[in-house]
Amino acid sequence: MNVTWQTGRSHSISHPSSGVVFFPQVGGIYLLMRPKKGKAIEERLQELTKNSVFEQLLESQSADIFKKLIPVSGDVGENFLGLSQADEAMIVENTNVVIHSAATLDFQATLRPTVNINLLGTKRVLELCTRMRNLKSMVHISSAYVNSYLTEAEEKLYPCTETAQKVVDLVDTLNDSALDELLPKLLKDHPNAYTFTKQLAEHEVNKHAAQFPCAIIRPSMITGAWKEPTPGWTISKNGPQGFLMGASKGVIRRLPVGVDLVYDYIPVDAVVNQTLVLGWYMGTNSFREVKVFHCTTSTSNPFKWRSVVDQMNDYLHKYPLKSAIWYPRLKFVSSLWVYKLASIFVHILPALVLDFILRVTGGRPMLMRLHTNVWDSLNRLEKFIFTEWKYHNPATQQLAQSLPEQDKMLFNFNVSQLQWPEYFVHLTQGVRRYLNNEKPKSLDAARRKDKVLLVVDIVFQVLIFSLVGWLFTAVLGSSSSSFWLYGVGSYLLFNLL
Repeated sequence: MNVTWQTGRSHSISHPSSGVVFFPQVGGIYLLMRPKKGKAIEERLQELTKNSVFEQLLESQSADIFKKLIPVSGDVGENFLGLSQADEAMIVENTNVVIHSAATLDFQATLRPTVNINLLGTKRVLELCTRMRNLKSMVHISSAYVNSYLTEAEEKLYPCTETAQKVVDLVDTLNDSALDELLPKLLKDHPNAYTFTKQLAEHEVNKHAAQFPCAIIRPSMITGAWKEPTPGWTISKNGPQGFLMGASKGVIRRLPVGVDLVYDYIPVDAVVNQTLVLGWYMGTNSFREVKVFHCTTSTSNPFKWRSVVDQMNDYLHKYPLKSAIWYPRLKFVSSLWVYKLASIFVHILPALVLDFILRVTGGRPMLMRLHTNVWDSLNRLEKFIFTEWKYHNPATQQLAQSLPEQDKMLFNFNVSQLQWPEYFVHLTQGVRRYLNNEKPKSLDAARRKDKVLLVVDIVFQVLIFSLVGWLFTAVLGSSSSSFWLYGVGSYLLFNLL
């Protein structure tokens, strides 16, 4: 989705000395939306306004606040953004700030769709920007991982190995099979077509920086909210909140991470706040060169799983799920091969048994499909899981410090203040509330069920390892005293996985 906004005054952007808190009277916010699954954009907008992100806002504001949201039918994947002449004229005449966020995030996507959306889509937005009569700034949302072939990156553009025009020409002339064959040569050190095309898009933005102020913001892995709209809010299953969702159900029991590596997680509200501030900052300073900002934590407030690894299971049992399938017991493992070995015993075999029970009882088997998808995705994401990146962000820190005190509170993106253990307590609660759809009033019942599942888990383990001990004793013809040795030994070996 792309966002543009218009203001109710001709000057459109507040004076730098006044700060962002004195935002101009916003006349309207245009949302470029495409009809999807037979739904008109008006229907999609109605669904958007009912999103949980607005729950707290609507406790103090009337739904009339959404009247300034103006849906515009279009698609960055189409020529001229798929805009009607009337909508295009309206946007050209009235827009002051453009936020370009539309992209395909599929790491498996082939070159053709990623070029069309990430590269050509950006070019189409920029071309429209050149015709806007009162444009003050354009903010392009990129990704810190556009330079993921570097383990350390600054807030600047890095040279591309290919030109955008060459890549576009190849897509126009070659068929899909030829493109797939050529892709590894084009990517070189890029892990996928996503980072490759997003880097090319950054250089397209740079070409227009002399015409109007352009900022590029590079978020890292975007995670649940730090403060707004409420701590822990999330609707994304990517990143840590995704595996917390599975762990709280009791179906994800092992997680491959390097507990002493720095992982660059950035809360979604920090990204939103910095993006809004950049729209103001670029317009009030009238820069004529592109400015790059890392919205990251790896150097300003580095996170290591070591800081919360001993607390994660406590969090899961303090805020358990009423819908949990098994007793949550999450363990971190240091490599993908150890994870896969452990998964056979703690994920795959239990999934086969539980899916069989679901089939017999008329339910819909889903666990094997879940773990197969996780297995496949981990193969693609291994580089991202076990690589430590450092993204320096002095420009972002300087921008945060330069804001007036009231603006620092209203548009907080100074993540040096973030406390990671507290953040993960809130994220665990947010996953429970927003991803697993369990309200706070169900917590007492969930805690009672958690105790029952603990007993079931203990009894199950005693039975399983007793069976293992008996089998070894029977097969090897050992004495009955060896029964305990085999049972306890297999239990200890299992817990090493």
